[in-house]
Amino acid sequence: MRRTPSAAASATDPGRRPARRTRRTSLRPVAAGTALAVAAAGAGLLVGLAPSASAGELLANGGFESGALAPWSCTGGTGSVVPGQARTGGYALAGAASASDSAKCSQTVTVAPGTTYTLSAHVKGSYVYLGVDGGASTWTPGTGGAYQKLTLSFTTAAGQTSATVYTHGWYGQGTYYADDVSLDGPGAPSPSASPTATMTSSPTATASPTATASPTVTSSPTATASPTATATSTPPPAGPHALVGYLHASFANGAGYTRVADVPDSWDFIDLSFGEPTSVTSGDIRFNRCPATECPGVESDADFKAAIAAKRARGKKVLISIGGQNGQVQLTTTAARDAFVSSVSAIIDRWGLDGLDIDFEGHSLSLNTGDTDLRNPTTPVVVNLISALKTLKARYGAGFVLTMAPETFFVQLGYQYYGSGPWGGQDPRAGAYLPVIHALRGDLTLLHVQDYNSGSIMGLDNQYHAMGGADFHVAMTDMLLKGFPVAGNTADVFPPLAASQVAIGMPATVNAGNGYVAPAEVNKALDCLTRLANCGDYVPRAGAQPGLRGLMTWSINWDRYGGREFSKNFDAYFG
Repeated sequence: MRRTPSAAASATDPGRRPARRTRRTSLRPVAAGTALAVAAAGAGLLVGLAPSASAGELLANGGFESGALAPWSCTGGTGSVVPGQARTGGYALAGAASASDSAKCSQTVTVAPGTTYTLSAHVKGSYVYLGVDGGASTWTPGTGGAYQKLTLSFTTAAGQTSATVYTHGWYGQGTYYADDVSLDGPGAPSPSASPTATMTSSPTATASPTATASPTVTSSPTATASPTATATSTPPPAGPHALVGYLHASFANGAGYTRVADVPDSWDFIDLSFGEPTSVTSGDIRFNRCPATECPGVESDADFKAAIAAKRARGKKVLISIGGQNGQVQLTTTAARDAFVSSVSAIIDRWGLDGLDIDFEGHSLSLNTGDTDLRNPTTPVVVNLISALKTLKARYGAGFVLTMAPETFFVQLGYQYYGSGPWGGQDPRAGAYLPVIHALRGDLTLLHVQDYNSGSIMGLDNQYHAMGGADFHVAMTDMLLKGFPVAGNTADVFPPLAASQVAIGMPATVNAGNGYVAPAEVNKALDCLTRLANCGDYVPRAGAQPGLRGLMTWSINWDRYGGREFSKNFDAYFG
């Protein structure tokens, strides 16, 4: 969750301040809105001899010397052809990457099946990518203002007749430039031409995408991948529709301070934000209330505790939220795990709380190379967090409330990418919440993924969905209600959660985060998910889910600042 509003956010770290991006140049981002895989994903999966056809340049306007973009197309109108930035000639491609669009520019060409091609381009800018949809890609973290050449090879699949090549930048990194883009190899063979050797596949080919004309995963979950795994224990009983909100209890920002006693009755779950560690790896969590010098009007400790008790007496759940924008928590050791349990218990006991919310962001969770089994994670930060949460649940019993608020990058992106991938090179944080959610699904009260500050994410329809309307919330939520194969592997499925365990995360106002939608769009999403009414382009694969628990928002403070538009709309919708 974001403490302060900002127009820039990234797919790898949605909700983080832009300045922090400079600290993660050692990581290879996974593109949430494009078909980025590892560099070896396409090249080397299929090997064969090319059909008899002459080699040559297959791209049109690869040097952009026409002065126009066609036949290239760029997402969201982010691409243009500009003078003054060319490597050769007079023009170059400019891709204006923004907080919500990586400025992917692509061209589809006719290719021969079972044939190896070489793709190259000269690029400049920060985090510039070159690749083929569904297959190989390469990238540069930065070119220092000079052009740098990127090159890769890929082999088409048997029967493949087209391929889409692309360049793109990275979320929030600004405009990149590309020039002299080239695709070299045989053109489409004549009808009489045929491959002179059979295709062979590597042992890992079944787990990776091959190059296709549009972004795909290995198989569609709607056709072949129905989740078969079952929860290890019975999930908590369903409750009524609920509204979840975060209360800025330890800091101030433009939304102003709100006392616990002044939180309207609309809010069923109140997440006190935030408990943060004394150091990233200590596991020692502290909850420091906002001082009066920063938060005028803050109540005393005694009044704070009394207000929590009064809310709980009215049936509200009050939790401590751990993490947030600044609270990086990495339980790398068992000592850190034990410190986490002890310190979180002390916070719960001191203030008389119902439980905790896990809002780990940034670099708190990632998967070590080779940790690819959803059900049997081996990465210490994941294993220790699971153990700590199970210990807390056992300590407090059935009434203990556990919620989680991951970003889409850590959950839904796992449909395409999981950890560093079978070949390495992907961002190890991709899908890293999934083993935690799965292991705790029998103890999990609510999962409310942050459907904001997010890049585009592929849904179960194998299409990318972007923030800004009801469809994004419908597609992202449906993935939790239907389940999905992890990284396209139908043998490793993330099973669906109960509808009563799922709420939709949205910003309360335009000030609270990227991805705000007006009440009318909120209601469309709820109509579609609960009644299959007013659906847009995406129709839920899980069917109507009238038991969907409700909504979560960042934040109670921002909702109050915005005249309670969000909470009043929720009250009106559910009556």
